[in-house]
Amino acid sequence: MCEVTVEERENSEVDAAESGVMLVVHHSRVRPPFSVVLATVLYLAEFITAAVLCSSYHKTQDSIWMGFTITFMLVPALLIQLTLTFIHRDLGRDRPLVLFLHLLLLGPLIRCFEALVVYFKAGKKEEPYVTISRKINLKKNLETPMEWEIGQSERNLATHRNAFKRTAVIQAFLGSTPQLTLQLYATIQEKYVLPIRLALMIITLISITYGALVCSVLAIQIRYDDYKVRLRLRAYLCMIVWRVLEIATRVTALVLFSTALTHWVILVGLLNMLFFFFLPWAEFWAKKGSLTENIEKNFSKLGTVIVLSMFTLLYACINIFCWSAVQLDLSHRELIDRKQRWDRLAIYYAARFVENFLLITLWYFYKSDFYEYVCAPLLAVQLLVCYSLAVLFMLLFYQFCHPCRRLFKHNVHDCLRCVCCHGGGRGERRRQGPLPPSYSTAATMVLAPDEPLQPLNPEPLPDAHSQLGEQETAIVDDITEAV
Repeated sequence: MCEVTVEERENSEVDAAESGVMLVVHHSRVRPPFSVVLATVLYLAEFITAAVLCSSYHKTQDSIWMGFTITFMLVPALLIQLTLTFIHRDLGRDRPLVLFLHLLLLGPLIRCFEALVVYFKAGKKEEPYVTISRKINLKKNLETPMEWEIGQSERNLATHRNAFKRTAVIQAFLGSTPQLTLQLYATIQEKYVLPIRLALMIITLISITYGALVCSVLAIQIRYDDYKVRLRLRAYLCMIVWRVLEIATRVTALVLFSTALTHWVILVGLLNMLFFFFLPWAEFWAKKGSLTENIEKNFSKLGTVIVLSMFTLLYACINIFCWSAVQLDLSHRELIDRKQRWDRLAIYYAARFVENFLLITLWYFYKSDFYEYVCAPLLAVQLLVCYSLAVLFMLLFYQFCHPCRRLFKHNVHDCLRCVCCHGGGRGERRRQGPLPPSYSTAATMVLAPDEPLQPLNPEPLPDAHSQLGEQETAIVDDITEAV
């Protein structure tokens, strides 16, 4: 990495001191590509385990289970190869070995090897920086603009990380979720647990949880794009518990319902799929927006519609099993709505709780004789309690573990107090006047549109954006550096 001269650093510090803003200029440290390795390991582990399970199904002549297992194994694998090829633009480059490995469904393996080679070669020789990344570090209610010189090695690693984040979401919700649902259903129907099937269910649950974590962190990064977001260990632990309980409860409710009313579960799945698939398109047509032209310049309007439809299909698959944490805006060039929609979050979890309750209730009344050896009421209560705990851990995350909670004006406690006092305390609040603003450092859950982001420090903070200027950078920063 190139060195910054003492004179340049002194000039930067003098300019920052004169402007009243502490500007930290230093070289970015190349971080290990842990997310790339983790996504590759999950892909290979699930693919190999599913292949071994298919061999076991073939020996026992379970052709139906084998056919569905192969489908849920190959479809996401093919989509991952296409995604990696599209992101790295290999079709226009002379790389026959890489393309051949993609045809063998080993694209993630060669991409992971390339990322590791780039990482271990980084820093061994001096290289000029290709761009500058500017972020605002939020610490103790102070906004400190920071600047990093990004070299070619780190830029290549950022491309690999972002590509594998996309493949992790595809693998999780187009492959792992239907695979987990299928294997759990097969286990209940056959009334015994195969060790290899149990291993596949554990791997798929880990893959789904990781994909949901990627979605959650991506939503934070998109909304607070100007800030340097770093999640602590307790935040990851809280999100893991939240996502595991939410996904496991949802999958179990669907599987139990399918064992009692097999054909009706298809209707439930289709209604969920169609609703979340057409919701972004309905909003797009209501806004009378135009199709974004930033997906790919070489695409025709038909190609753009196909890509957006695939993107919307992935969004619908995510929301069938868990909260996607991001909202689509097909008219925006980034395809993501930057607004924090707390009202949609509340409606989603309330509706999903009611739906799970109805599915479990119908299963309880139409269950088969197999569940006579199981305490059905206790199992139903446990599922509802687990989903309630998932919502509780979600609230705890926004209350205590959100990395940008200092930027919010109200917290979960304020929202709950407003809800509880809405009926009985309305006259008393009128006599007492409006409630004072909350200066808690927790995240907001107030259902307010477009609330301005303001630090809770009563002292005026320097305007970091005016100090940094209008210059934008070309680097795509890490979605999650610590994942």
